[in-house]
Amino acid sequence: METKLNALRAIIREMNSAVVAFSGGVDSAFLLKVAHEELGEKCVAVTAQSDAVPDRELEEASEFCRQHGIRQIVFHSGEMQDENYAANPPDRCYYCKRGFLEDILQIAEQNHLRTVIEGSNMDDNNDFRPGTRALRELQIRSPLQEAGLYKDEIRQLSRQMGLPTWDKPSFACLASRIPYGERITPEKLHMIGQAEQVLADLGFRQYRVRLHGERGSENSGEPARGDVSGKSKRAMLARIELPPEDISRLAEEENRTAVAARFREIGFSYITVDLEGYRPGSMNELLRRQGDTAR
Repeated sequence: METKLNALRAIIREMNSAVVAFSGGVDSAFLLKVAHEELGEKCVAVTAQSDAVPDRELEEASEFCRQHGIRQIVFHSGEMQDENYAANPPDRCYYCKRGFLEDILQIAEQNHLRTVIEGSNMDDNNDFRPGTRALRELQIRSPLQEAGLYKDEIRQLSRQMGLPTWDKPSFACLASRIPYGERITPEKLHMIGQAEQVLADLGFRQYRVRLHGERGSENSGEPARGDVSGKSKRAMLARIELPPEDISRLAEEENRTAVAARFREIGFSYITVDLEGYRPGSMNELLRRQGDTAR
């Protein structure tokens, strides 16, 4: 592990200057800290403000930079204006990441910084990651992968360095909570963000709220079941994913009724719990099953 850390430091020193695509998560925080130690003022963090990222994530990213004396540039991302993204195809992440990285490349050029780096690690090679194509096309470097670092190693090294992110739960953008093919809208992202904040406020640390279903949506031209007015209405279902050991705590009467009431206020018609529990990338499972069927 120390050998890999030394390799990472050498890789970054060779760059002379760098912009770090910084989300505030475990990987990008570790990468940013090491890059700042090696490059000093020639290292700048760039963070996107987006409908798909909760305010708390942006606040935590900014606080990390303040605590460590790192210059941060925050810009407003424009992925919602890209129909290729909003339509939510399986390669949605490619279009999002491509636009995001193009903006960062412009910021790097404006600040006379040579290289743009991001925090993919070795474990990311084992999942469906369409955004990786954007990294190759734009020649964005991933030093954690170049050094051969895995997630567990990054957490251990972060802990040794005293980084508060060492045990931070995994996070993915809120758009990943919406099934492929169902349109992404700011309203849906806001609902998901509010619902996940309810779980955070109750003390849950690892969670996902997946949003499903548009019955009688504005695009269908059909009224929702039971809607005698003939007006189109949407029925949203929330599928809560928690680690199996936390499901029983959610089912406790006080928590169960609080979550149900708050989710209904947010706009969900149905509130469910996934009995398989939290698992990253669960929206990709259907893609894998469809691929197996095709073969």
